[in-house]
Amino acid sequence: MTAGFVDPRQVRRGFARVAADYSGADFFSREIDRRMQERLDFVRIEPHRIVDLGCSQGASQAPLQARYPKAQYVGVDLVPEMLQAAARPRSAWQRWLPFRREGGAAFAAADAVHLPLKSASAGLVWSNLLLHWLDDPLPALAEAHRVLEVGGLLMFSTLGPDTLKELRSAFADGYAHTQRYIDMHDLGDMLVACGFADPVMDMEMVTLTYDSVDALLAELRAAGASCAMRSRRHGLAGRRLWESARAAYEALRVEGKLPATFEVVYGHAWKASPKKTADGRSVVRFERPDRK
Repeated sequence: MTAGFVDPRQVRRGFARVAADYSGADFFSREIDRRMQERLDFVRIEPHRIVDLGCSQGASQAPLQARYPKAQYVGVDLVPEMLQAAARPRSAWQRWLPFRREGGAAFAAADAVHLPLKSASAGLVWSNLLLHWLDDPLPALAEAHRVLEVGGLLMFSTLGPDTLKELRSAFADGYAHTQRYIDMHDLGDMLVACGFADPVMDMEMVTLTYDSVDALLAELRAAGASCAMRSRRHGLAGRRLWESARAAYEALRVEGKLPATFEVVYGHAWKASPKKTADGRSVVRFERPDRK
């Protein structure tokens, strides 16, 4: 996959800008998190440590720790401003530490592709709506595989290619106006390439409705979800372009509302026992026969 599609500095700026009011604007993320939590009802694990990749303000902490009360929660996010609200540090100097503890939880300001965690140190890696903000999900998935212990579970959600298709089609100026979203089959291939076993991928379409295009855009901005592609328009769009885009979107109005589609992709996979050693030698296991 060619690198350089996503501008990570813009991703960081977008979420840092909304961090102070984010808890009132992340309803979509919370709903998807709730649906992911329901999927854990069908999984039998007892993790000693949970790593939450892209934890934002740690809203997943309470339900995950309620489900797994013996597990330590570790929240990881790229944006320190988000973690300030998550951990509520007691002093100013603590605010910018890359790794700190708060009660029974820990929080790390780190990139998902360079986790400050030991290999095989987690039983569950949880990631809600992070992967589409990465230029390439593969290194983050490989890092998740590294920190998982054998038998550990990766569970994630992200957004697929039909997300915001109405907004994308309304503009005809050649610039990106939404993120680039990766097909779930490609994500499944990435899981296999990273060494995960038994990957399961599925998706659902969620349609939200709005009174106006401006209302949709305001909600996306409040959630830090503005376009962060390098191919986005860096200057102000002219009035004619906005009028044309609004008119194109208005043609999609149904029963007085404008639709916005979100293709939600879910995936989970297990870390199996390695088939090769780090230097490439094959691992052969012999089962000892039961003695009668």
